[in-house]
Formats: sequence, C-alpha cells, structure tokens
Amino acid sequence: MAILGVIRFDGLKSRDWLIYKYPSDSIVLGSQLIVQEGQTAIFVKGGMVADVFYPGTYTLSTGNLPILKTIVNLPFGGQTPFSAEIYFLNTTMKLDINWGTTDPIQLIDPKYYVKLRIRAFGQMGLKVLDVTTLFKELIGGMQKSDIVSFDKIKEYYRGILVIKAKSAIAEAIITNHISALEISTQLEALSTKVKEQISPEFEKYGFTVANFYVQSINFPDEDFEKINKILEDKAAFEIMGDGRYATKRSFDVYESAANNESGVAGAFAAGGIGLGTALGMGSAMGNVVGNPLEKETTKTCVSCGKVIPASAKFCPECGYSYKEKVCECGTKLAPGVKFCPECGKKVE
Repeated sequence: MAILGVIRFDGLKSRDWLIYKYPSDSIVLGSQLIVQEGQTAIFVKGGMVADVFYPGTYTLSTGNLPILKTIVNLPFGGQTPFSAEIYFLNTTMKLDINWGTTDPIQLIDPKYYVKLRIRAFGQMGLKVLDVTTLFKELIGGMQKSDIVSFDKIKEYYRGILVIKAKSAIAEAIITNHISALEISTQLEALSTKVKEQISPEFEKYGFTVANFYVQSINFPDEDFEKINKILEDKAAFEIMGDGRYATKRSFDVYESAANNESGVAGAFAAGGIGLGTALGMGSAMGNVVGNPLEKETTKTCVSCGKVIPASAKFCPECGYSYKEKVCECGTKLAPGVKFCPECGKKVE
C-alpha cells in the first residue's frame, strides 16, 4: 500500500455512519493525522486498541504513539513504514434511531377482558461515550468492513429494546390495570421507565442513551372492534336499563336467526318458538320497549288487550273492572286472574 502523508476522514453526506475503517494501514512517523469535530480516531494493532486521538491535528511521532511505540518498537526519528489499522468513530449524537416491536404483545385488556395484540413504536438517541469500550466489546467481534452504520448497531440491540419495551407496557396494562385504550396517556412515563432499564445495557458497550421515546402503542382494527361492540352494548344498557336491555338482546338474537338461510319459520322453530308466537312478539315488544315513558302512563287491558290509561278503573273498550278484588279467603287478587292462588276458588 502507498505510504500515507495525511490521514483524515471528511465524513459522509449521511450522518448514519458510526465507524469508518481507513483504507490503508501503512504508516510512517511524520505523517499528519487530522481528526474532525465529532470524531475520534483509534489505532489498532493485533486486534487491540493502541492509541486514541480526539479532535485536532497531530504529527505522528514516538511521543504521541506511546503504546504503538512499545508494540512495534518504533525507532526514534525513523522513516521505516509500520502497519496499524486506523478507525474513525462518529461521536456526534444520533437522535433519529427508530425502533419497533417485531412481534405483537398478546395480553388480556384488564377493563374489557378482550385479548389484544399490541405493538409499540418509537425513537431513540445514542452517543458514543467510550470508544475503547465500544471497540473492545462490540466492534472487535464484528465482521470488519469499511463502514458500519447505526442501523447495523441497532440490529445488535433490537432484542434488548423489544424485551424491555414489552415488559414495561405489559406491566402498565396488567399490573397497573390500565386499559389499552387509555395507555396513550402513559407514554411519557413508559418512555422514562424503558430508558432507565436499557441505559445500563448500552453503557456496557460504550454508548449513552441520550433519549428514548415510546411514540405510539396500537393494535389491529379487528381487536378494536371487539372493544367497540362492548362499549356500544354498555351504552345501551345504561340508557335502557337492565330489563329493557335484556329484552332487546333477546330480540336481537332472534332477528339474527331470522336472517339466516332457513328463513323466519325455521329460525324461530330452531329456537323453540312457533311462527305465530314469534309474530305476536313483535306487537308485545312495541309495548315493552317502544316508548320509555309509556310504561308510566298506560297499561294493557287484561280482558280485551287494548292500551288504556294506567289510572283507569274500568276499561273504556270492554268495561272490565280494575277495582281491587278480594277472594272469600281474604287473598288480594291481581287483575285478570280466574282462580284464587291461595284457595283455588273460581273468581267471579
């Protein structure tokens, strides 16, 4: 290889690079080393970090290459080339590293008891804190190439990110009983928690986590539809009341059955109801769930079936008396009964 005169790396148009390996390893004393702002240069010999240079301009000599001098036994003032690998590391802060869970987190929503498949996405920032540790713990074991990007490093740490993020989200939903629909209010707290958990892991490899954000937590539309149906039913229950809601749900079942391929008669027959009874239920339903105020002001005559005022003492259609009746045995009789429920005597 050609003997170097000036050793420098002017960077790339993209800031995504993390490590750049200088293409030549033939060096002579007296060569000039230029390290730009936001860079650190390290000299490696035999797979070991020898000397580290921070931003500035250096004329290489035995004075500023103390470790290499010992390893290579450089002669003072000698011009004989010696070999060493030179790496430039990007020490600027990389703030736009995106992350996301590859597989969904499957859990039961604590509020709606629906199984959900939750995914999380976000962004993080990294900065090289210790270039020597980074090289020893990570780069030394990687396949050498001219350029290593932050995306490549992200692949190495994807497992840590996903595990910690999943754990924090699952704990918030299950342990703290926060519904998946309400988890968006906890994003800031979740972000802080995950950052605290992953920071020590990254520090082991020479990085510091500048920031970490959980930006969104979502689940498939079909899972949301399950919760939406529960919310609709809950609203109907609260508006109609438990009795009316139960009646409505009963008719919903038969209405659904009536629309199947066997037709109305077959559907109600399958449910154990005759066609005549089923058709009669329609008018009865009008009286039961028609107008919520009607229950308070009207009633149905037990004799002729006409709707009459609730306060009427006689049916204006058939003349049936609604005066309170008492059996000879002293039992109060409900309107319309034909026999006393206590003694069995026929009611006149």
